[in-house]
Amino acid sequence: MGAPSPTEVRSRLLAWYAANRRDLPWRRTRVDDVLAVWEGLGFYGRARRLHAAARVIVAEHAGKVPPSYEVLAALPGIGPYTAGAIASIAFGIVAPAVDGNVLRVLARLFRIHEDVTGVVVRRRLIELAATLVSSDAPGAFNQAIMELGATICTPTRPACDRCPLENQCLARAAGEERQIPITANRKKPRAVPVAFALIEAKGRVLLVRREPGTLLGGLWGLPGGEVPSRLSERTSLPMLVKKQTGSVIQVGPLWSPVDRTFSHRKWFGSIYRCSPTRHPSSSERIRWIPIAEALQLPLVPFHREALESLSGLESFALL
Repeated sequence: MGAPSPTEVRSRLLAWYAANRRDLPWRRTRVDDVLAVWEGLGFYGRARRLHAAARVIVAEHAGKVPPSYEVLAALPGIGPYTAGAIASIAFGIVAPAVDGNVLRVLARLFRIHEDVTGVVVRRRLIELAATLVSSDAPGAFNQAIMELGATICTPTRPACDRCPLENQCLARAAGEERQIPITANRKKPRAVPVAFALIEAKGRVLLVRREPGTLLGGLWGLPGGEVPSRLSERTSLPMLVKKQTGSVIQVGPLWSPVDRTFSHRKWFGSIYRCSPTRHPSSSERIRWIPIAEALQLPLVPFHREALESLSGLESFALL
């Protein structure tokens, strides 16, 4: 079987997309609303960079998205993939948009037997994508190949019998569609002990906003965090809370366990019900607010669960 034909790939993919495209509306709003909607999805830094890019567009481009791949790629949080997607979809510029789904499609289509996460191989796949992009409908083509990777050419169980590119795919012809793409083994997330304080008095709870650039940065949550080595949860928690808020606390009973895995860290530990002996003053990063108001903020997901359980308990007590 010869190399895939760019003309065949374009025509088959665009015809398939026209008949099978999904409706995926996007919304634009302020950063706290973006974080709240984003809550639970992870990658919170992306939401903040999206907001930063919007501010640059307003300040330097009169509020209009620049119709240039190069200018788009220079905006905060917008790399080659996002720049290619915006340029092609919004402005009809011929540019590839290669995300993880597209990498997988290309690796199978061209039967790439190398680690697709490597810089050199990834660059090669982007160059191959550029040879395929339709000059007549670059935006539709990029959306089509992303859609194909998301719905048909999936990571573990590709539906090759329903794929419009089945007769062009070198991996399918060789029976290797489940062995490709090849990726390096990821490191296991590092296990880190944590402790958090659920501090409540008279229907109010103490929240802190996590520092930008840190894990879950920008979200509101319970004070506390990663436990220093050789210290217990109960010993370290008052120190963490005092450092973050200035509040002095007494650590009470266990409220709920913590077991959360992120891309590079696994948090395990506890949330403790605590009582304050000194109340902190509210500031830009510290809030002492009613539980109902706290639940309206963009929160660390498992801290939201703790507050919801506390809110439910208090509602039950009022019956």
